[in-house]
Amino acid sequence: MLNKTLIKMTPLCLALTFVQTAQCGETTVQAAPNGIEIPKYYKNWRVIGVSHRTDKNSLRVILGNSVAIEAARSGNTMPWPNGTILAKLVWKDTQHSQFPAATVPGELVHTEFMIKDTGKYQATRGWGFARWVGMEQKPFGENADFGQDCLACHAPAKDTDYVFTRPVELP
Repeated sequence: MLNKTLIKMTPLCLALTFVQTAQCGETTVQAAPNGIEIPKYYKNWRVIGVSHRTDKNSLRVILGNSVAIEAARSGNTMPWPNGTILAKLVWKDTQHSQFPAATVPGELVHTEFMIKDTGKYQATRGWGFARWVGMEQKPFGENADFGQDCLACHAPAKDTDYVFTRPVELP
């Protein structure tokens, strides 16, 4: 009896699994004007650091791919190695409804990526830059040269390989 029930349920279970997978899967987002695409599965990367910008009233979480994590944990960030990808997720500050002294993420402002490839991104000091705005992940920038603007903003961090992020220290 149990085996017959399982056989009858299998097509339904497979269909539900497919629907759930499709709903939970990564969505396709248009590439940035310079051709950089959002890395697949970046949401599974580990945290390298956090920051709070008082001028933008925003919270930021900086994630890294496996190359970035290994470099950060070993202190090998001067320079960051080729293959490093840093992701910065930025939210507006929001006051926690049940704990007013706490600031928590509110509306997603944008998602940014820095990709280290000294051969491919020579014009921007070895870093490829890309940004997507809002939950709809609209590509930022008018043309493929917008990375020069990013590099200009990162110029004060020249002595840390153009990266503002300070990897968190772990015990």
